Amino acid sequence: MSKKTAIPRAIDVVTVLAPDTSLSGTLCFDTSLMIRGNFDGDIDAKGVLYIQEGATVRAGKVRASSIFVAGTVRGDLEALDKVELRPNAQVHGNVRSAKLRIADGVIFEGRCEMVRNGESFDPFAARSASSS
Repeated sequence: MSKKTAIPRAIDVVTVLAPDTSLSGTLCFDTSLMIRGNFDGDIDAKGVLYIQEGATVRAGKVRASSIFVAGTVRGDLEALDKVELRPNAQVHGNVRSAKLRIADGVIFEGRCEMVRNGESFDPFAARSASSS
């Protein structure tokens, strides 16, 4: 496995949803999470999200500080820092982030909005203002 497609070190990931795991609902976390199975629902996280190869996420919206995708996502991605689409990733939805990296071999169907001032972009503030 090359460095570009390597999974994060175990010390970087706090929680792992195993390949045989299927969950649905709203997922919230503050540290880091790796999804290796299936998830249906929204993700609203202040931590880092890893969606590994073979994993499937179906969501209206996925929000996190950083999002790394090597699996399949159907839904919109919003990241405070960056979104990285790794080889073999499939994203069917819009991406909004200050930084975006798309590797060769990625399938991306959607729109991309680059946030000009990453330090002033806060996807969580937009959510709080609209839910008031």
